[in-house]
Amino acid sequence: MTDIKRRNIYLYTRYERFWHWLQAVLIMILLVTGFEINGTFSLLGFHTAVRVHNVTGITWLIAFAFFAFWVFTTGEWKQYIPTTRKMFAVVRYYGFGIFRGEPHPVPKRKEAKHNPLQRLTYLSLAALLLPLQMLSGLLYWLYNSWAEYGLSGLALSPVSFVHTALAFAILSFFIVHVYMTTTGHSILAHTKAMITGWEEVAEDEDVEDWEKKAV
Repeated sequence: MTDIKRRNIYLYTRYERFWHWLQAVLIMILLVTGFEINGTFSLLGFHTAVRVHNVTGITWLIAFAFFAFWVFTTGEWKQYIPTTRKMFAVVRYYGFGIFRGEPHPVPKRKEAKHNPLQRLTYLSLAALLLPLQMLSGLLYWLYNSWAEYGLSGLALSPVSFVHTALAFAILSFFIVHVYMTTTGHSILAHTKAMITGWEEVAEDEDVEDWEKKAV
């Protein structure tokens, strides 16, 4: 295994950490209550599960709006600019190099918290998957008022299918994300960083221009 010198940097702000853990809790509650509503198991009871699911969903929608505002007003949106540069190197690292103790091809920096694979994944989530899930959930919640909004021609079954399919997609991401938190230089390094804000990173590599700005 390669011996890599590391240094501590303050990588995640209080708001980022708060948003991360809040969203994790909200998603877990939504998944559990959502699957119960669909009859997968019985835990809270159908009516209680529906109420908890609805309240949690609205809370998530409001929190997501604050997150979007924060991203654009702080300039953190630059962290999500997609790029294919070093994409192959990152994919190779997670599929092969990580098991040989090789250094990460794109180490984290304050100016570049996400590698190319993370940028593409997080952007797809924040700009597509999560908004679609929230929209389908909102339509589901307002089903009895569709006629008032001119949506009487819309069928419930496709909305239900999309909402459930996206829930499985989010669950899949959640599982992979939890696994990825164990791939740091120690099994709890990434988790610790998301609690304290401080993370150990390789000290002898600079951030390239494409990692700092749009390309």
